[in-house]
Amino acid sequence: MRALVVAALAIAISGTTVTAAQAAPSTSELTKKIDKASDQLEDVVESFNKMKLSLKKTKAEEKKLAESVGPAKAALVAAGGQMKTLASSAYMTGNVGTMNVVLEGADNLMDRMSILEQISRSRSRDIAEYTATTQNYTERQAALKATQDKQAAEVKELSDRKKKIEADLKKLYSMRTAAYGSPTETGSKYTGSIPKIAGSAGKAVTFAYNAIGVMYDYGADGPNGYDCSGLTSAAWRAAGKSLPHNAAAQYSATTRISRSQLQAGDLVFYRSNGHVAIYVGGGQIIDASRAGQPVKKRTIDIMTPNGYGRV
Repeated sequence: MRALVVAALAIAISGTTVTAAQAAPSTSELTKKIDKASDQLEDVVESFNKMKLSLKKTKAEEKKLAESVGPAKAALVAAGGQMKTLASSAYMTGNVGTMNVVLEGADNLMDRMSILEQISRSRSRDIAEYTATTQNYTERQAALKATQDKQAAEVKELSDRKKKIEADLKKLYSMRTAAYGSPTETGSKYTGSIPKIAGSAGKAVTFAYNAIGVMYDYGADGPNGYDCSGLTSAAWRAAGKSLPHNAAAQYSATTRISRSQLQAGDLVFYRSNGHVAIYVGGGQIIDASRAGQPVKKRTIDIMTPNGYGRV
């Protein structure tokens, strides 16, 4: 039976068949391979979350630009009408006719010069306004087109990354099944006491405790599943604070503190900001660890932290 399990795992990892005569990898070796595959998958998941944030921003820009094109076009039509009136007037009167009107309608040289200057300024303003309005409309149209192209590219990239995640998950679950007999662990709700912490940090920590046992789900921020940054963003959203759904973005959005300054509710970052957890005090964190596992409470030293952040 042991040989069959090892053979199945080897096929899942390498895609090739093995014989029972080959040395069976130890449980620790199998776990290392699964952990490595899990970390690689989480990196892809966090890049997926980052792309989702970028796409959301692009969609907002596209909407804003689309809304601004209408007024810009209306202004262009109005400016165009003004230019037609100006051109028609110039054609009907001509420079000489205009000069005659001015010369005959004023009593002295200074008055005549002032009138000519006013006409010149008025026409210059009309022409400048038309030019600026035309340029504004053209630029907005070009910006809208570029944003729409960017949005289409991001949608495709997001789809490609999702396909990769699904393929990686399939391989990972096969590895876990071969090693442990099941693709996932069984999550159980936390039934212990929850520490009383004042303020918004207390609300975030309480939320995290109540999420223990909920299964990992890539790209999710609850309530039926979480990935690492999804859990921390959901916990702080419950406390009235907004965090982006991406570990690296959360690192940028929080204030740097040292380990000695850690307080419950602070965030702990790992693997070059590829993973994030919420600190709950006593050297413990709660995190949505990886695919196939539920949200857990565990030691802060699951691996070496690379930074700490205060919301």
